[in-house]
Amino acid sequence: MIYPSIDKLLTVVDSKYTLVTVASARSRQITETGHVQINDKESRAVTSLGKALEEIAENLIHIKH
Repeated sequence: MIYPSIDKLLTVVDSKYTLVTVASARSRQITETGHVQINDKESRAVTSLGKALEEIAENLIHIKH
């Protein structure tokens, strides 16, 4: 099973387009800076994109409209 699920992610963001845009931008930030908001022990992801999706699912990323 994929974690976090798309259903959980869509409760945090308003559309799939927003999810892709925010996850992509955050993934690039993680790659460039190495800074991750979620604890490595709590994280199940290995890639920066997976870590970005986990941060979004945990509501650690605030989206401005």
